[in-house]
Amino acid sequence: MSARLLHPDEYELGTRSSLDSQGTFNLDEADFESQTPPRSNLLTRRVPILSRLFSSTYSGYRRLTPSKPLLSVSSRRSCYYRLLLRRPLFFYLHIVGGIIIALVVFTSIFRPSYTRPPPHYSLLRRSASQSTEHGRGNPRNEQVYIAASLYDPGGDLARGEWGSRVLQLIELLGENNVFLSIYENDSGSEGANALRDLEKQVTCNNSMTFEDHLDLGSLNTVTIPGGLKRIKRIEYLAEVRNRALRPLDANPQVRYDKLLFLNDIVFDPIDALQLLFSTNADENGIAQYRAACAVDFINPFKFYDTYATRDLEGYSMGLPFFPWFSRAGKADSWKDVQKGKDAVRVRSCWGGMVAFDAKFFQQRNEPPATESGLGEARPIHFRASHDLFWEASECCLIHADIQDIQPAPHEITDTGIYMNPYVRVAYDSRTLSWLGTTRRFEKLYSLIHNLGNNIVGLPWFNPRRTEVAGQSVQERVWIPDPNEDGGGSFQTVDRIAGNDGYCGRRGLQVIVEHREDGQKGWENIPVPSS
Repeated sequence: MSARLLHPDEYELGTRSSLDSQGTFNLDEADFESQTPPRSNLLTRRVPILSRLFSSTYSGYRRLTPSKPLLSVSSRRSCYYRLLLRRPLFFYLHIVGGIIIALVVFTSIFRPSYTRPPPHYSLLRRSASQSTEHGRGNPRNEQVYIAASLYDPGGDLARGEWGSRVLQLIELLGENNVFLSIYENDSGSEGANALRDLEKQVTCNNSMTFEDHLDLGSLNTVTIPGGLKRIKRIEYLAEVRNRALRPLDANPQVRYDKLLFLNDIVFDPIDALQLLFSTNADENGIAQYRAACAVDFINPFKFYDTYATRDLEGYSMGLPFFPWFSRAGKADSWKDVQKGKDAVRVRSCWGGMVAFDAKFFQQRNEPPATESGLGEARPIHFRASHDLFWEASECCLIHADIQDIQPAPHEITDTGIYMNPYVRVAYDSRTLSWLGTTRRFEKLYSLIHNLGNNIVGLPWFNPRRTEVAGQSVQERVWIPDPNEDGGGSFQTVDRIAGNDGYCGRRGLQVIVEHREDGQKGWENIPVPSS
């Protein structure tokens, strides 16, 4: 696979897990080391050592001649300090470099991060690795529905490493235990042919659906300032995900234990087993969760899915490297990561690969059992936010819909939704090959991460984060009015809070329905100031 499988400006599910822009912090812009310090300013004049460190004029040492009189202890100490200050800059850089190397070596050997999983992880890996029996990775023969929504114009996914690993996963789970559903659209003839080639190799029950073009007329529209009707980008992404779930609706009599959603990732099939069957296991070794997410990486250090992930109190992410979460509020998610837990408590996540308790996506006959009504018959589907200038990832909203009504954010103790940092995936093979190494010394990042969050001001403020579903709230929303110059205005209104305020942020992205060559598949609509 190439470094980026799909171009990030496609509104199709190219990088399906989240939006490449607007939802991810640009670490490159925060590279303060790349900024050249000023040659002289008030601070360096008042603190001489800074002037010396930022200067390259000190190229050697001044010799102490024998003719100098003997010095007192305090004088010798003063001369020693002056001698250190006169050393060239590279001398100090070597010292700092040596300390860093020593810390990296010590940490990677004695304090590695997420390299020693609980015993049941090792047991499952041995079972999957030391046998050739089909179904060896599914000890309880659980029924698993695997879903994927692809945009694969060159056929590189279906014909390449992604397709090969999906076939391996099916064998590990057991063909009789799996249903594979892939929905693909707008990928051209090469994409269609590759999907058909993959279908011939699939040994389990499956649904391989290819559409030349998705009918955009079936999607909900919004009216933007100026009167045009447009389709939200998230509306589109939610729809193509739902189309991969259609066989569930068509065959409600078939019951599944787990639902595994795959992005266009490179993954270890055994890691997929661990996500499904090992995450948050009880004393009997049975996984317990509503949803369990992998952690996805765009390079060996940078976490990708910031747009869909929220910590236990609904705060957005910190800088996109370990430990990922900020220390805002009670920082329970941050603490879980520091303790090396395999079930980091969150309110939402995705991570390129996510396992769900399948009951939320299937018809249920039992009466409502909780305040959220999750016992009712209606299956959960992906969706978009209906407010005009308010955006939230469909991958966050789905988690809002499968959890019980939560109390005030600072009172939440567990949602049943977990991020599992033992399970890591990437968007190219080279990055995946490095993840076993970089995790060994990632604990060293914590101090820098916390300092960087404070400098940048992360997590950014979300006015709806603290809302509790069902309560009366005041929200500032866009009210369309064709008689106004701007086509409407922001107004504060009284209404009942939904369950998903923590997912969103101010903004609007819409798809470009009739693109020209080189044009992005989506665009930002500026948020009016009034």
